[in-house]
Amino acid sequence: MATKDGEKAEVLNAFFASVFNSQTSCPQGIQPPEPKDRDGGQNKPPMIQEEAVHDLLCHLDTHKSMGLDGIHLRVLRELAEELAKPLSIIYQQSWLTGEVPDDWRLANVTPIYKKGPKEDPGNYRPVSLTSVPGKVMEQIILSALTRQVQDNQGIRPI
Repeated sequence: MATKDGEKAEVLNAFFASVFNSQTSCPQGIQPPEPKDRDGGQNKPPMIQEEAVHDLLCHLDTHKSMGLDGIHLRVLRELAEELAKPLSIIYQQSWLTGEVPDDWRLANVTPIYKKGPKEDPGNYRPVSLTSVPGKVMEQIILSALTRQVQDNQGIRPI
């Protein structure tokens, strides 16, 4: 039984790692075909609008936790005017290249007790605190994908 904080962290880390599924549904190295629109042309990736980034930054809930980067949501919200343009450029580049800044992929994992014996690591769920700018980008991508699916009345084979 772990008694020191470091030992407890190691036990929880080992348990969370053992139940984590890192496999993706798409095999590595395989590129999906380019989707075609109804006219037979290639769909272009959506442009990340500065206004959309600004709107999301202005509506951040400042009572939520900041990510591993230590940037408080209030700072992002109050500097939305200044941050919208550079973030929209970063988001657009990320969308086009398929690469995400390394810092946005890091998380601080906190175990949250559910119920049952506190000694059992299975009675905790991991909560990941990630970068807020990364989460804003995820919202923009989700919105773009949702629009694409709605415009095409679902996902159809190519």
